[in-house]
Amino acid sequence: MTNSPYKRILLKLSGEAFKGEREYGIDPAYLVFIANELKKGLALGVQIGLVIGGGNIFRGEAAAENGMDRVTADFSGMLATIMNALALQDALQKVGVDSRVQTSFEIRAVAEPYILRRALRHLDRGRMVIFAGGTGNPYFTTDTTAALRGAEILADVILKATQVDGVYDSDPKKNPDAVRYESLSYMDVLKNRLKVMDSTALSLSMDNKIPIVVFDMNEPDNLVRVLQGESVGTLIGG
Repeated sequence: MTNSPYKRILLKLSGEAFKGEREYGIDPAYLVFIANELKKGLALGVQIGLVIGGGNIFRGEAAAENGMDRVTADFSGMLATIMNALALQDALQKVGVDSRVQTSFEIRAVAEPYILRRALRHLDRGRMVIFAGGTGNPYFTTDTTAALRGAEILADVILKATQVDGVYDSDPKKNPDAVRYESLSYMDVLKNRLKVMDSTALSLSMDNKIPIVVFDMNEPDNLVRVLQGESVGTLIGG
């Protein structure tokens, strides 16, 4: 039985966060922190699916802007998300959490191919499922992947973990007077071009009526607080 208003969630993690205190790559200590936070969430009885970015290793859009073929660059970025997924799976295993990595294109030596029914079976059995490799198509972000997988697994909510504690009217790192929103509609975000998710991801969430919570997961127990229904970060919906 769940101790949360949510039965199943999709959590989007930033690849950039995986750097921890490093300038590049993966910080093992940070992964252990994330794994323990996820373990606490799982203990509430919530089914957890995850999508991870790859920006700590490779950013396809940035590479394309510097002259690399966009399709090649995007597939390279998808491979980076798989590297992050495998690293997180290893950290989860070390803290006693069973998980599976599913990829949008086949890399059978290290992960399962994405099959919706299999993913749902894993979730029902209490395993976390890490959806890696983006959508499997170039020109789509991992935010869009999160919205897509969230819709497919019938997630009750999409949680977007960021480096700040919600959505602001301007960059709080540059503007000390920036105001944080408690809640927003999908259209508010789209009209005001607030940097939450790209427009494709937001539209997909809106069409499928999946609320989004933007919050800071670097704060210990914040994930648990969100899963228990507390007002943490910014709620987007309606």
